[in-house]
Amino acid sequence: MGVMRFEVHPPELGQPWQGWECAYVSGLGGRIFATRPDFDGSILTCRRSQNDSGKVCVPWPVSGHGMPLVSTASLREREQPYVLSLELARGKLCEVRDQAAIWEMGRMSIPEAFRTAQQKAFRAFARASSCGDELAIKVGYANESLKHAFDAAEILIGAYSVQRLASVRRTQRHAPGLLGAPFEGDLSDPQIQSAFDTTFDTVCVPLKWTHIEPEEGQYNWQAADDLVRWAAEKRKILSGGPLVDLSPNGLPPWLAPWKNDVLNLPSFVCDYVDTVIGRYAGLIRMWEVSTAGNTGGALDLSEEHRLALVARTLEAAVRKDADSQFFIRIEQPWGEYQRSGRHRLSPFEFVDAIIRSSMGLTGVTLEINAGYCRNGCISRDLLSISRLIDQWSMLGVQLHVALACPSATTTDTKATPISVSSNWKDKWSIETQADWFELVLPLLLAKPAVTGVFLQQFDDSIPHKFPHAGAIDDTGKQKPVLDAFRGQRGEI
Repeated sequence: MGVMRFEVHPPELGQPWQGWECAYVSGLGGRIFATRPDFDGSILTCRRSQNDSGKVCVPWPVSGHGMPLVSTASLREREQPYVLSLELARGKLCEVRDQAAIWEMGRMSIPEAFRTAQQKAFRAFARASSCGDELAIKVGYANESLKHAFDAAEILIGAYSVQRLASVRRTQRHAPGLLGAPFEGDLSDPQIQSAFDTTFDTVCVPLKWTHIEPEEGQYNWQAADDLVRWAAEKRKILSGGPLVDLSPNGLPPWLAPWKNDVLNLPSFVCDYVDTVIGRYAGLIRMWEVSTAGNTGGALDLSEEHRLALVARTLEAAVRKDADSQFFIRIEQPWGEYQRSGRHRLSPFEFVDAIIRSSMGLTGVTLEINAGYCRNGCISRDLLSISRLIDQWSMLGVQLHVALACPSATTTDTKATPISVSSNWKDKWSIETQADWFELVLPLLLAKPAVTGVFLQQFDDSIPHKFPHAGAIDDTGKQKPVLDAFRGQRGEI
């Protein structure tokens, strides 16, 4: 068994620090190993079955940046514990330096403010590395280095977004990407209609199987038909789905007797896909065929069964309407769920297998749900999001990104039981939510592979998945996050 040990200082940090529970070890290409972390108040221990070198990733408090996930550089196992904050600073500095070098070679203009922050980070790291066994001083300089490294990364990402979007506007007449959201609110409310109409150019039509066909053979199309009709009148682009939800409770309960039937279950699923696409053929030209195939949970299906089911449903969709675009949605695209050891394929490998099967996949929708414990992504900085998009761009398909983050930390009685976690820079609020989108939206639209950015949910006044993630609060009032989308639409 492979074991890596890290000294956490000062000891009192360990009392409120719960980030150690999310620690994991990653290898070459970002592959995440099944990891069992343990923390005794001063030593963080990460155990795994492999004893190769690897990077330890763990949420860590960074002054001015909340508690983002930070990665060490690649480390070998050794008897003496590493100093955690020092190794995290080393890893972040490597990321920042490498990204700046790549973009500078691509003729990006690097701002002087970045160089200043980077120099401060290197200077503090050099002091931390050379102060001998004086642990308190070493950790102080290491944390200072981390702060400056994160500052430098944010400056670098901001410069990239501005320069890249300026280039797009000079060379292209069309918008760099779609801006959309699912509309499950009250179509009779003129204020909600106006809020959506003035913000988004794309309507995502929810077609949840559990709502459309709650009982076998009994369909309820009214809400979807009304939304499609309204969107067509408003000349909005239409996106349908996800059609097949493979997350827990994502499939209709009446399918349970066939969960182990490898012949009949795919037939039921493909029949539903065929029925929905056939009904809206010519109206909806962009489909999300499945979601959560990589994480699973529905009917306790195995990973192999889910992969086969995603491939079969995609094949059925393409066969029904070959002129449309077809996407599959991926939960937790960084693959944090792999640390539990219950999944063999990384999210990237899962999609790569679908692409290699030549089923006609147009693109992938990546869910980035920041600030949630379950079914969410551990909080990360903008550089980590940028690197994620660059990695997925290697597949050579279109990328859509679905975003969510909370606007409050209080209990949301209309949401599923998902708790809000890890503050981003400051405690989650409607202002913090808007600030997060103000930074993330330009970065995503600046990426050539990203052809659409979507809000995960629009209205918090109706039952929804993620607590406080909508643009309309539970009283029907608009949140500032809408201005972040309107700002991008106005600039485009």
